Amino acid sequence: MIAPDKLNHLRGGQKRRKLALCFGALERDIAGIAEVGCGYSFPSLSRSEYVAKLASIVLEDPQLPEATAKELQLLLAANPIDERRVCNCARNALLAIIGTFPAEWDLIIAPHRSEAPVARDFYPGLYVYAEDIRSPFNLGSIFRTAEAMGAQGVFLSPGCCDPLHPRAIRSGMGCIEALPWQRLSLDELPQDLPVFVLETGGTAIDEFEFPQQGVVIIGSEELGVSPEALARATYGRVTIPMKGMKASLNVGVAFGILMQAWVASRE
Repeated sequence: MIAPDKLNHLRGGQKRRKLALCFGALERDIAGIAEVGCGYSFPSLSRSEYVAKLASIVLEDPQLPEATAKELQLLLAANPIDERRVCNCARNALLAIIGTFPAEWDLIIAPHRSEAPVARDFYPGLYVYAEDIRSPFNLGSIFRTAEAMGAQGVFLSPGCCDPLHPRAIRSGMGCIEALPWQRLSLDELPQDLPVFVLETGGTAIDEFEFPQQGVVIIGSEELGVSPEALARATYGRVTIPMKGMKASLNVGVAFGILMQAWVASRE
């Protein structure tokens, strides 16, 4: 952490960058995910006082938008202040002025913790097979959707990225730890369950007859499902109709739409 007086003597972009880094470190400390040895340790101020002092420096920035300044002032006027919201508001305002915006995997998200073990509720026999998903962020998002919508588990192709990658863990929000998963080839998928694919050129999602149990295959961000996966999907092919010029959805978003429709068909 940097002393407020030292930060106040910096100028322009350097000042904004240092402040943004300090707010990021504070957010991680508040969320309980600070790196070892990087927690708040400023000797002469409580963390709350330090947050307020740094925020007051941001309020003096001539490029701070009026609406953001009002929001920050309201947050500082609360008693006690919400330290994390103050840090988040100030940090993102600084990044916007600098012209640097955080990627999804840079968002400071505390891991979800459960106070006591709870038996997970799910739909027996509902599985997703993620084929060659390359982005850890996308894979974590798929796990998060699968868990939320009641899938029993996730199968990963040999070419899928590692679900224990830090970016996957972060975007998965605790769901990778909660949801059973294993790596399987297409030939190793359960033989007693229907298998279908989410891909263009199939039956519209509102007309598709979803099975009560089964495995849906979703393909890579770049190539979609493989010819081998299409051949393995003997139950059929389901498609999300689109009108846009690009007619393209992020794989995690498309999977979310499919899971909602599949679960609704069961209900």
